[in-house]
Amino acid sequence: MSNVNRFESGLFLYNGNKKEEAGQNLQQVLPVLAKAISSLHVIQTTSLEELHETCKEYASEVDVIIILGGDGTIHECINAIAGLEKRPAVAVLPGGTCNDFSRMLGMPQNMRQAAEAIVNGQTRAVDIGQSDSRYFLNFWGIGLVTETSINIDKEQKRRLGVLSYFLSALRTINQADSFGYRIKADGEEIEGEAVLIVVLNGKYIGTQEIPVWTITPQDGKLDVLIVKNSSLAMFRELMMMNQEDVDTEALTELSHLQVSQAEIEVKGQEERQIDMDGEIVDNVPASIRVLPAHVNMIFNL
Repeated sequence: MSNVNRFESGLFLYNGNKKEEAGQNLQQVLPVLAKAISSLHVIQTTSLEELHETCKEYASEVDVIIILGGDGTIHECINAIAGLEKRPAVAVLPGGTCNDFSRMLGMPQNMRQAAEAIVNGQTRAVDIGQSDSRYFLNFWGIGLVTETSINIDKEQKRRLGVLSYFLSALRTINQADSFGYRIKADGEEIEGEAVLIVVLNGKYIGTQEIPVWTITPQDGKLDVLIVKNSSLAMFRELMMMNQEDVDTEALTELSHLQVSQAEIEVKGQEERQIDMDGEIVDNVPASIRVLPAHVNMIFNL
């Protein structure tokens, strides 16, 4: 493990579309980071495509990429560098609505405090997931999680932030339709009906911690959570899964397994869109695998 302030070169990326907000954030974080990184390139981007290309361009030239942005921005950065032979470390400043993976890294949600945490934090290797040709850092999901993302009112999100996710989730639960699925994972096959299948590498979705004690991005495994019904009984069972001695075979509304690879498909002709880290990117079927210790990230300890 190494301290961030030993890095010689770094790339700092931020969204240039929000000029007033960006200016305030830069004033808080750049003096902290500049003291700790010998050569720091500061670049504003105006689209995820530009951010993707900038990450790839600088990946072989810097030791660390610092992203000021939300989960979608981090997702794009990981997709830019995951397939490269030389991958710099990645640090996250919480600049989005939920900032779920920054929470997994223990980062404060205050901008200046997060910058100080990056400077004083530790570099650790984390797993990432790969779904066909794309990568995910936090989660992969179909069913309720995808429908929640689609149902979010953009104006409501701008005004209400995190609350908009909960309002969208409530609307979606009331409309949840089950679907047939088949999963082949590590030599076993399971099938059934579900309203949600989520493959977890991180522990937060919509700022809420998923109470499954086995979830960690440092164990070389992905946690698959299958929700059969969106009922009160399901929520009770989910809360039980925070205990190490829970009997998973006694669960009736949920199924849980840890996998290194999985093939997931939906039965019949129905199409289901995939949500990766909050981005709607593709449809099932999908081939998923974990890439253990694939990217170095800065943790706040």
